[in-house]
Amino acid sequence: MSNMDQIADHTGKKRRILKNVVITSMETGTAFPFPVRRTAGKVCTAVLKSEHCPYNTEVSLTIVDSDEIQELNREYRGIDRPTDVLSFPGMTFRSPGEWPDESWDSVDPDSGRLMLGDIVINADRVFSQAQEYGHSVLREFAFLVAHSMLHLCGYDHETLQEAAVMEKKQADILTSLGILRE
Repeated sequence: MSNMDQIADHTGKKRRILKNVVITSMETGTAFPFPVRRTAGKVCTAVLKSEHCPYNTEVSLTIVDSDEIQELNREYRGIDRPTDVLSFPGMTFRSPGEWPDESWDSVDPDSGRLMLGDIVINADRVFSQAQEYGHSVLREFAFLVAHSMLHLCGYDHETLQEAAVMEKKQADILTSLGILRE
């Protein structure tokens, strides 16, 4: 899959969009059994396509261990325990996946890309949750990227209805990529 795609926006007009995933840091010595950058790029691209994103975007991905994510979780959410993934949206949506026509404050003036936000993944939890749920490390990693990307696109799972929407979208995205539960 190319990082350059064309999609039709909500008006039917074709727009060229560039999806760019920047792995800013891998602060663990963890080796993954798949290409992390390419996998994250495919999942991010699939989410943006499914959400009909009309903008050039950039997402920052950082992979850390349990200690580091616990510190971030404590600092930014007031929860003093490790989690599997944290999402830091670069903007607020009026409603999930509703891309505005106007420009955003979160556009990088140098690249012209919309800074969609930051994803922080706990490498330790990728492996432990894959084992716990009985699927591959690839599937767990891709799931966490898709889940976090949907948060960056304005989705949440605070209510049962919101959770059902996110779960369906996550499943559809992973299925479209052929990343299935084993």
